[in-house]
Amino acid sequence: MSIAGIPVLHNHINNKPVAAVSADGEAQLLAVTSPHTGETIAHVPLSTSKDVDAAVEAATEAQAGWSRLTLKARAAYLLRLYTAIQAHADELVALIVREHGKTHTEAQGDLSKGLETLEYAIGLPQLAQGHVQMVSGGVQCRDERAAVGVVAGIVPFNFPFMVPFWTLPLALGMGNTYVLKPSEKVPMTMTRVAEIAASVLPPGVLNIVHGDRTAAIALTEHPGVHAVAFVGTSAVAEQVHRRGVAAGKRVLALGGAKNHLVALPDCDVELTAQDVVNSFTGCAGQRCMAASVLLVVGEQPELLRRIVAKAQALVPASEGPGAMGPVIDTVALERIEAAISHAADKDGADVLLDGRANSAFAACRKEKGGFWIGPTVLCHKAASDQALQQEIFGPVLSVLQCDSFDAALAVENGSEYGNAACVYTSSGAHAEYFAQRFGAAMVGVNIGVPVPREPFSFGGVKRSKFGPNDITGDGAIEFFSVRRKITTKWAAPTEKSWMN
Repeated sequence: MSIAGIPVLHNHINNKPVAAVSADGEAQLLAVTSPHTGETIAHVPLSTSKDVDAAVEAATEAQAGWSRLTLKARAAYLLRLYTAIQAHADELVALIVREHGKTHTEAQGDLSKGLETLEYAIGLPQLAQGHVQMVSGGVQCRDERAAVGVVAGIVPFNFPFMVPFWTLPLALGMGNTYVLKPSEKVPMTMTRVAEIAASVLPPGVLNIVHGDRTAAIALTEHPGVHAVAFVGTSAVAEQVHRRGVAAGKRVLALGGAKNHLVALPDCDVELTAQDVVNSFTGCAGQRCMAASVLLVVGEQPELLRRIVAKAQALVPASEGPGAMGPVIDTVALERIEAAISHAADKDGADVLLDGRANSAFAACRKEKGGFWIGPTVLCHKAASDQALQQEIFGPVLSVLQCDSFDAALAVENGSEYGNAACVYTSSGAHAEYFAQRFGAAMVGVNIGVPVPREPFSFGGVKRSKFGPNDITGDGAIEFFSVRRKITTKWAAPTEKSWMN
C-alpha cells in the first residue's frame, strides 16, 4: 500500500503484514521523514490498544511451543536468522542511512554491533547451562532456566537495528516470544527485518507493532506481557519502569546519559584529540555513549586547538573521509541550537566552534533541506552550566578546565547519570586511579566510546538505568529467564540387577 507513491508500513503479526486499526477503521498515519532532505519517505501507522492486543495474542499462542524447544533447537533458528540477515546486509545498511541519517560506515556499525548480540545468543546452549550437585545422601539439586513469557521491546531512533537486537536474540533464545515497538521515527529497518525473519522463525515468535506513546503504554501495561525492555530518555524510562512494575512485570529501562571524558596532562595529544572528536561527532552525537563533557586537567591549549581543527574539518555527507550526517528531525535540530544559544548567551560560555554557523552544513541544509548542523565546541567557566548538566543528544562538546584529578572526578561523580566515562593518560597508575573512582558503569581508558562487547554486558547506573541487570550479556540471560530449581530424592532400589 502507498500514498502518492510513498509506502505505508504495516504491523507484522504472525509472520504477516497486518494493517493497524482504530475505532474509526483505518489507523492514523505519521510521516517518516528523511534527515537528509526532510522529505517524507514512508508513512507509519499509530497503532492502538487493539493492535497491541492482536500482537500479544499471537505471541502468547506461539510462546508455549517455542519455549518447549530445546535451547539447541532455538539456537539453530537464531543461526538461520543470522544467515538471512547477513544475506540482506547491504539492503539493511541502506535503509539505516536513509531513515536515520547515519553515514554508510556508521550504518554498517549499527548492523554489525546488533549481529554481535545475535552471535552471542547462538551460543546460549553453552552459556545458559544449569547446575547439578549432590547436596546430601541420595539428594540431588539442579537448576534450569525457563522462559519468562511474552517480552515487549520499546526502542529509540538512534540505532534502528542494534538497539532492538540488544534484547531480541537473547529473549528469543531463552524461550520467550517478542513484541517490538520500533521508534516511529525509524520504523523501516525493523519492518524489513521482520519480513526477512518470517522466512525463518515460526509464526508469532517475533511481532512488530508500530506507533507512538499510545502503543508503548498499551504494551507496558498489557496483562499478557510478562517483561518489558525499554531504551530511551531517563524521564520516559522512569515512567515505563514505574508503570510496568506496578503491573507486576519485570522491567529493565535504560535512560539517558551525560558522559565525561577526562584529559590528563600526560595524555597523548593527537590520540586524545582524534578520539574526542570521534566520540562527540559520531552518529551526529545521537548515541547514549557519545562524549558530552571534556574535563581538561590543567591548561592544555594544544589539545583544544587540535580538537577544534579536527571537528571543523568534518563535512556534511553520507560517506567518505570526514563525513558527518544530519540529526534526526527538526525537533532535535531546534533543541541543539537552543542549547548552544543558552550556553553562549545565558551561561557565558566561549564558543570555540559554532555548528550553527558552519558554512558547509548551512549550505547543505539550504540546498537539500534536512536537519544539518555542524560540530560545536563550548568552553565553560562553571560546572553548574546547563550544557554541562543536561543531555543535548547532538554534536556538542562542553569543555571545562579542572585544577586537579579529584576536581575532575567531583564533576563526573556529581552527574545524575552514570553511563560512560573515560580517562586519557599515558600512565597506568593514573588510569587505575580514575577507573576505580568514576561514577559511571562503563569506563574507558583512551577509548571515548567504551561500549563493552559480549560477553561483557551493557548498562549504566543512577538515572541511566531503571531496573535490575544489564541489557546484554549474562545480565540479559538472567533478565529473560526464570531459574527453576529441582530437588530430587529416590528410594533405594529393591531389585538386584547388574546395574545395582
